[in-house]
Parts: sequence; structure tokens; C-alpha cells
Amino acid sequence: MTAPLDGVTVVDLATLFAGPLAAAFLGDFGADVIKVEHPAKPDPSRGHGPARDGVGLWWKVLGRNKRTVTLNLSDPDGAALLRRLLAEADVLVENFRPGTLERWGLGPAELHAVNPRLVITRISGFGQVGPYARRPGFGTLAEAMSGFAAATGEPDGPPTLPPFGLADSVSALAAAYAVMLALRARDVTGTGQVVDLAIIEPIMAMLGPQITWYDQLGYVQPRLGNRSNNNAPRNTYRCADGRWVAVSTSAQSIAERVLRLVGRGELVDEPWFATGSGRAAHADELDAAVSAWVAQRDRDEVVAACEEAQAAVAPVYDVRDILTDPQYAALGTVRTVPDEELGEVRMQNVPFRLAETPGEIRHAGRRHGQDTDAVFGALGLTAEELAALRERGVL
Repeated sequence: MTAPLDGVTVVDLATLFAGPLAAAFLGDFGADVIKVEHPAKPDPSRGHGPARDGVGLWWKVLGRNKRTVTLNLSDPDGAALLRRLLAEADVLVENFRPGTLERWGLGPAELHAVNPRLVITRISGFGQVGPYARRPGFGTLAEAMSGFAAATGEPDGPPTLPPFGLADSVSALAAAYAVMLALRARDVTGTGQVVDLAIIEPIMAMLGPQITWYDQLGYVQPRLGNRSNNNAPRNTYRCADGRWVAVSTSAQSIAERVLRLVGRGELVDEPWFATGSGRAAHADELDAAVSAWVAQRDRDEVVAACEEAQAAVAPVYDVRDILTDPQYAALGTVRTVPDEELGEVRMQNVPFRLAETPGEIRHAGRRHGQDTDAVFGALGLTAEELAALRERGVL
């Protein structure tokens, strides 16, 4: 079966985390992704988080479906070798601080002179222009500056950051989408273009109409904890066995079913119950009703009762629950991937399914520089030339 991106070559120069994840998404659907790392300074994700027997586990996910090479881009011979690699490539993904590639003679003008069809995807904290462009940029800063942190957390608590790379992950999806649009445009125009993605922007696009609310009403989204100002009850509730469930009542019919289920059907007849905003204004009363009912039952009993009543509920899972859940098993959400270092490793599968041309995780992240000789040998470098470049620290 031919994958959608068979024949597309992606050169991944990026590190930590949006750029490499975007390249991984492309590799999931058949692109030949060549991961370029510095000979002496591997992608820092290889050392992030827990490791097994000295093997970084985050890298196994982030480096999936990629061939790995080493190359010192700051060396003129390394830059020249990258230009040779990109002459035959379709996509470049990079996240250096703006101006870095230009300093090495690898800016868009120089690269498009070598390959006019190249899609150059530039991911940075603040974009390629503007007063902050040269600042160091990370997802945490985007989560702070986008409005996400200000709206997240308990009303009387501090702004809250996520315990994982949320802004980077959203940016990775946006970057992969942008690459596909640029490749489609290239089908029409015959030429590549530059994608400028600032990590501060995609997460902001996910935050709903906050800017429009402020523009039209002067309204600033407050911190609400697990509640919503659009509907209620909407919260997490502790069960009798100490586990938790989440309840959502975005639809009016669901809200009515939940309150009848918990034995407070009389509240459905209140005039304020007829709208989401009306229910949100009475969140204390509604939360108390749901919480009291849930607290008397174990989690499985709560979920079963809500399912029978067609009320929207979900158990609050940690990773142990995910790995034993039958719905995730039916979807194939978790994949066991072969790996040369670890034998097998489980990870999240491709995040959606195409009926005719599905994506696939073919292998986990490979060793640092594992494919250097094969990739550059295919450009015509001899074994002696490769050895000489490696001796000089270029490879």
C-alpha cells in the first residue's frame, strides 16, 4: 500500500519539540524524514525525562520513523553538505533562532537558489519578524503569553501551566498542516515557499473567542478551575473509591439527564436552568447536587449509571487506565513498536485513521547518527571522505 507522503523527503534540523514532532507526523504517513543532529550535541530530547538503561524514552516517540544523521552546520563543509542534501529534498523543518541559518549561508534565498521547490518550515518562539523575534522561545513562554495560563487554574490560585508540551504539540500539528498546504500549492505553482510559524500563535487559535469577546464586550476570561462560564454542571467529581469522573453538560438535554439521574429533577424546572449561562450562574448548587450523588458511589458504578441514562461522563484516567481501556484498544490508540535498543516500546499511535492510506509507526527513534554513512554515501561521498569529515567533527 502506498502511503500519502511516499516520495516526500523531509530534512529535520529542529530540536525540542514542535519541529521534531511536526516532522514525525509527516513521517507517520510515509515521508522519508532525515533527522540532522550536531555530532557532539544530540537533540536534547534524547536526555529529557525518564530513561531506561541510559536510553531516553521521550526520544523514542519524538524520533519515530526518522533516519538519523550527524552534521555540523556551522562548519562551511557541513553547510555545503546540507545544501547538497536539500537539493533533492522537499521539506526543511528548522527551529533555530531567527538569523542563525542566514549566518551560516543557509537562509531561504540561498536554499531556494539550490532547490526552488523546497518548502522551508521555520518554527520559532515569536516568529521571524517583530521586536521579540531574536528572543529564546519555548512552549512554556507561549502558554504564558497566549492567554492560556491566565485562564487556567482555580479562581483564587495562580495562572497555571500544563505539565507537558502543550504549545509545542499544538504548533507541531499546525506546522504539519502548513507543510501540506505548501506542498499542495507547489503542485500548482511549481515552487516552494517559506512557512513562518510562531509558537505563540497556534495555541492562541485554540483558545476560542477570547479576543472577540474582549473586542466587543471588554470581557476578560477569568480562571474558573474545572468549571465553565458557558454551562453547568461541568467539573470533576470525587467518587467513593477515591477515583474521579468528569461531567460535561454542553447540551441542554444532557444537563437535564444528569440532574434527573442524581435525584434533583426539580432543578430542571427552574427558569434559569433553560440556558447554559443560566446554569453556569448556579454552578455552586448544581455542583453540590452532582458531587453528593457521585461521592456515594464507586467510579465504575457512576460511569455505568451515566451511560445508561445517556449522560455525558468520563473517568479521569492516568496512563495505567489508558493502557487497559477497551475503547482505546478498539481504536488502536497505543501501538507496540519494535526497537533495536529496547526490544519493544509502547507509544501513542498515529492520532487519526485514514481508511485507504493509514499512517504507521515503522520504528522508534534511532541511535544518534545511525544513518549518517548511508544518507551521505547516497550523495556520492566515499568511505574515505566520510571518515575524513568525521575526523574533523563535520559528521
